[in-house]
Amino acid sequence: MIRIGIVGATGYTGLELLKLLEHHPAAEIAWLTSENSAGQLFGDVFPVPPALGRHRLVASADADLAAADLVFCCLPHAASQAQVAAARAAGARVVDLSADFRLHDAETYERWYGVPHAQRELLARAVYGLPELHRAEIARADLVANPGCYPTSVILGLAPLARAGWLSGTVIADSKSGVSGAGRKPALKTHFVEANENLSPYSIGRAHRHLVEMEQELRMADGGWQMADGRWQIANTQYPIPDTQYPISVPQWQLIFSPHLAPVSRGMLSTIYVTLPEDATEAAVRERYAALYTGEPFVYLLPAGQVATFGHTVHTNYCAIGLTFVPDAHVLIVTSSIDNLVKGASGQAVQNMNIMFGVAETMGVG
Repeated sequence: MIRIGIVGATGYTGLELLKLLEHHPAAEIAWLTSENSAGQLFGDVFPVPPALGRHRLVASADADLAAADLVFCCLPHAASQAQVAAARAAGARVVDLSADFRLHDAETYERWYGVPHAQRELLARAVYGLPELHRAEIARADLVANPGCYPTSVILGLAPLARAGWLSGTVIADSKSGVSGAGRKPALKTHFVEANENLSPYSIGRAHRHLVEMEQELRMADGGWQMADGRWQIANTQYPIPDTQYPISVPQWQLIFSPHLAPVSRGMLSTIYVTLPEDATEAAVRERYAALYTGEPFVYLLPAGQVATFGHTVHTNYCAIGLTFVPDAHVLIVTSSIDNLVKGASGQAVQNMNIMFGVAETMGVG
């Protein structure tokens, strides 16, 4: 059995993790932490069935790190760094659901998140936990950085095009997320009266922190980024991520990202607009997507004429992708749907755990 610890268990991702792990045949809960609810039962914090509610919450300082084979860290960015380091020092493998270990370049992290990165050695060893692109590396990893929900939908939607070198010019990703993506901490924008019957764009253009995560992975997919001399480099030239000035040998494209808060509890849909090269036919594009995703357990392509919706994936660990061609403009519209709490967070984290421990990838999330 894989003994599990969850740091920060009383958020929405912690709740979703516990639901998945309670029915996972190879996992058992060792401990759950909560700073605000330590000493209480999980059922005192969430209205859940007795099987979930029986677990006693402890403060992180009281968690027996050595009793866990794997620690899921469900804290906000910056708060995760010390907890991840402590778990690794105790010998536990870690799946971190914050942004603290997703970016390969510490200076870039500090620029986008506004806090120092105190665990640069761990950052250098972290693997970005998108199984469809990094499965082999995840299997060997001791620290996996679980992707953000918006990046999961956008990267999976664009990765076949990036690998083909077919991203160019301005690529626009218009994404809608359920309110749970904002977390459980109360805020004015997630107040029922503010969110209900409303649709709110925020941090649009090139302002959202997830933008750099998307560009990092897509530029790795298109061959732009490589690891050399312990630093990520682009076309054999050192560039900080993200820099909009690229050497000529790197495909010239820029991502514009427009996230929206939708008046639903959960779900995510990204509608992405790409101008294709003149020689990229519809058949060739579909072949690229099929080549990457055929056989993937949690990504499926919709038939021609269908578009992805929230309904295709909500409450599942799937990503549904629809491809719509606008022939007169030579534009491809990609629709990519996930559940922000499952494939966009906890489900993907369990998928990563399965890969790390060599059990069936779909176990507990299939």
